[in-house]
Amino acid sequence: MILNEALNRRKVLGRLGERLLAEGIIADETLRLALETQQMTGGFLGEILVSLGAITPSQLRGHLEEITGFPFIDISDVDIDRELSTQLPEQFIVTSLSLPFREKNGSVHVAMADPLNLSLVDEIRALLGRPVVPYLALTQDLEFVIKRAFDVRQKTRSVLDEIQVDRGIQPAQVEDLIEQAEEAPLVRLVSSVLLAASAAGASDIHVEPQEGNVRVRFRVDGVLYDQMTIPTNYLAAFVSRLKVMSGLNIAERRRPQDGRFTIKDEADNKFDVRLSIMPTVYGEKACMRLLEKSNSIAKMDKLGFLPEQRTRFEQFVRKPHGLVLVTGPTGSGKSTTLYTALQSINDSTKNINTVEDPVEYKIAGINQMQVDVKTGVTFATGLRTLVRQDPDVILVGEIRDRETAEIAIQAALTGHLVLSTLHTNDAPSALIRLQNMGVEPFLISSAVIGVVGQRLLRVLCPHCRETYTPGLDEALAAQLPIGTNGSIPHLASPVGCRRCDNRGSRGRTAAIEMFGMTEDLRKLVLKGATANELYEQACREGMVTMREAAIKKALELQVSLSEILRVFSEED
Repeated sequence: MILNEALNRRKVLGRLGERLLAEGIIADETLRLALETQQMTGGFLGEILVSLGAITPSQLRGHLEEITGFPFIDISDVDIDRELSTQLPEQFIVTSLSLPFREKNGSVHVAMADPLNLSLVDEIRALLGRPVVPYLALTQDLEFVIKRAFDVRQKTRSVLDEIQVDRGIQPAQVEDLIEQAEEAPLVRLVSSVLLAASAAGASDIHVEPQEGNVRVRFRVDGVLYDQMTIPTNYLAAFVSRLKVMSGLNIAERRRPQDGRFTIKDEADNKFDVRLSIMPTVYGEKACMRLLEKSNSIAKMDKLGFLPEQRTRFEQFVRKPHGLVLVTGPTGSGKSTTLYTALQSINDSTKNINTVEDPVEYKIAGINQMQVDVKTGVTFATGLRTLVRQDPDVILVGEIRDRETAEIAIQAALTGHLVLSTLHTNDAPSALIRLQNMGVEPFLISSAVIGVVGQRLLRVLCPHCRETYTPGLDEALAAQLPIGTNGSIPHLASPVGCRRCDNRGSRGRTAAIEMFGMTEDLRKLVLKGATANELYEQACREGMVTMREAAIKKALELQVSLSEILRVFSEED
C-alpha cells in the first residue's frame, strides 16, 4: 500500500512537470531548477514552482485536479468551521497537514497536502466517524491556515479575559510576586504570549509598561507590530514569571537583568529565549529574543545573493586561509550569513571553532565557545585560545577592538580561515574601520580575502502584491533602467491578505554587495585611501552595490520600492 502511494505521487510529479512544459507555462531551465529543489527538500513540485514565482496557484489548479482526480482548494481564502476543526486532535492536524474545513451532506471536506495518501484518508475517516471528501491544498497555505485556526493569540485573549474576572490574582505587590508568578492564569498568559510570538514568526517580543497599560509588541520581519495590551496591575507578576523561568532574582526590580530559558511551540519545535529586563519610569520592561534551535540555518541560495555573488562568496569561504568579513548594522543578517557559510564547509576533515556572544545556533560538528566577561572569556581571550586548538576555520562573532582584530589577522596570515563581522554601513568601509582600530594597513591588505555588506528587505507577499508601472519621475529617482523607447519596467507594491496577516510581506531577503581584495585595492589601502576612494575602486572592478542589488530584486517583483527607500538612505 505504502509503495503504491509513493509510486502514485511520483507519477503525479512527472505528469505535472510534463504538462506545464508542454503548454509553455514554464521553461526547461525552470523545471530543472524546481526538480533539483524538490530532490533536495522533498517538497511538492507544484508548490516549489509557485514559490519560485514560475506559476500562480490559479494556473496550477486545473492541472492538479485533472492529474490527481482531487479538487484543488485555495484554503487560505476559505472560512474554516472552527468547531469542525476541533474534532481532530490538534497535533494530528499539525503533523499530517490535514484540516477539516466544512461539512456538507453528511460528509466532512478535508484540505490535505497529500490526498494521495490513502492510509491517511482512512485514518481521518475513522477519527471523524463520517465520510471524508479529500481536497488538495498547497502545503504552505495549509501550514498558515492551521496556525490561524489554532491561533494562540486567541488563547491569549481568553486568558486575559479570565484574568480580568479572576479574583484569585490581585494587583501585584512585592511580597506576593513569587506566589503570583506561579498562579495558573498568569502562567498560561506568559506561555500564550510566547507561543503567539513563535506562531507569528516573531524574532523579538517587547513587553512595555506605559502610563495606562502594558503594551506587547512583536518584531516580525524587522518591524515592530502592536499585538495586545495587559492590565498594568499584572505587569510585576508577568515579569516575575519570566524571571522565574530564567532563574533571575525576582526581588530585584531596580537594576537590569539578563537571562535565558527554553520553550516548545505547539509543533514541538524548541526555541531558546534570551531575556533582557530593564527598569523604566512605569515599571520593568522585558525584551525577549526568540531563536529556534532546529532547522534555523538558511541555505546559501535562500540568503539573497545574486548568482554571481553567491559563486564569489563560496570561493571566499573555501580558501585555506585569510580573513572574510561580513558587515552591516545590527539586525542585518550578518550572523545568519556566517552560520550558513560555516554549514556549507562543515565536514569531518576540518576543525571549525567559534567564539560568539551569544551562541545563537548550535551546529553539530563545530566547537562553539560562549563569551563570558564574568569568567574572563572575551572575544580576544577566546580567540587567543582558539588559535592553540589546531583550527582550520575560526569564526569570531564580532571584531570590536584592536586586540581582537590583530589576533584575527595574525591567525588569517598564519594558515587559518577566519570569518567575522564588523558594524559598518558598506563593505569597503570595513577596511577603514580596521585601520581606525589601529591595525597596520600592510596587515589588512595581506590578510583580507573579501568583504560582504548587507541589509535586509521585507519580501512582498506573492499572493497579494500588486504590479504597477511607476511614473517617469519615480523611475528616474529610483534609477530604474528605462528602455530606448521610453518604456518603464513594472514594479510591485504591498497590499495585505490573510496569508501575510495583512502586512503585505512574508519573510526577508538580503541586498548584498561584496568585493574581493585585488592588487589595486591593496595599493589603495597601503597609501591610506579614504572610504569613498575604496568604494569607487570596488565599483570600477564590478561590485554590485547593495542599492543596485535591491533594485534588481524590485524589478523581479520580490520587494517594493517603498521598502528600498525605507531601508536605504539617500547616501547609500
